[in-house]
Amino acid sequence: MDAAAGRVGRIASHLQGESPSQEGVDNAPTSADAFHSQCYNYEPGRLLMNQVIGVAIITGAGQGLGKAAAILFAQHGAKVVAADLEGDKAQATADFIRNSNGVAIAYAGDVTHPDFPAGVVAAAVGAFGGLHILVNNAGFTWDGVIHRMGAKQWQAMLDVHCTAPFRLIQAAAPHMRDAAKREIEASGKARPRCIINVSSVSGQANYSTAKAGVVGLTKTVAREWGTFNIRCNALAFGHINTRLVQAKERGDSILVDGERVPLGIPGAVMKGARVEDMVALGRKGSPEEAAGSMLLLASPYASYITGQSLEVTGGGWL
Repeated sequence: MDAAAGRVGRIASHLQGESPSQEGVDNAPTSADAFHSQCYNYEPGRLLMNQVIGVAIITGAGQGLGKAAAILFAQHGAKVVAADLEGDKAQATADFIRNSNGVAIAYAGDVTHPDFPAGVVAAAVGAFGGLHILVNNAGFTWDGVIHRMGAKQWQAMLDVHCTAPFRLIQAAAPHMRDAAKREIEASGKARPRCIINVSSVSGQANYSTAKAGVVGLTKTVAREWGTFNIRCNALAFGHINTRLVQAKERGDSILVDGERVPLGIPGAVMKGARVEDMVALGRKGSPEEAAGSMLLLASPYASYITGQSLEVTGGGWL
């Protein structure tokens, strides 16, 4: 058998779950594949389908990236809690998942409200018996240059992008950190769990400051909870085709403490800065593509990735 055929044989052997014989290699049962097979419904070489096992809370799941993530996670085996400020949109996401043979419930609420974290976690545990994946995705923009930015405008971004994820992680602790601790005491190992926080690569002062805080929070959670087999990562998105990067003149908006805040980018700014010229791939990313990066981080293929901020920009900001 020539060298090329030998390589093909070794690859095929690996994809079938067998470890090729190698002198000096310890194929102990503590190998990565053995670990995954114990903790996930994991098959080496298999694609991601049905690899995201557990209960997932996804905030901002009524539209855009959050909706795409909720649908994708459900397609790959997760039981999803689709949470959104707009209850009808959260319900539409959950209905779509259920009509596609997935498992989901909707939860309506404002992530910045002090009662939201405990409420959505209780809904997840009440419906599905636990919590294994938390995706802090909800957010919006309220742009303004530094010298004209009001205190309310500044604080709103910190509340939704930084304080809300912190509170949700705290509320999840009894069902993630504490549950993992009990599993370790009982069997010596904890099933995998993960937290995914949405950051960004740029923005105006209030938004970019809050998103930088998300990265710091992510690293701290990864450090403190890693011993419980809980991973925490951030995703820094670039130009993803959601309402936040559409022309402001379209009229999309969000209500913040009784004030209607327009969403999007002024048309004049968009004309002067074409995405095709700013991004190596020459286009905006789709919500489904962005959701794919979330799925990756929630899957066993990212089992040794934690405390990181992964840029998903299509080659922007190079």
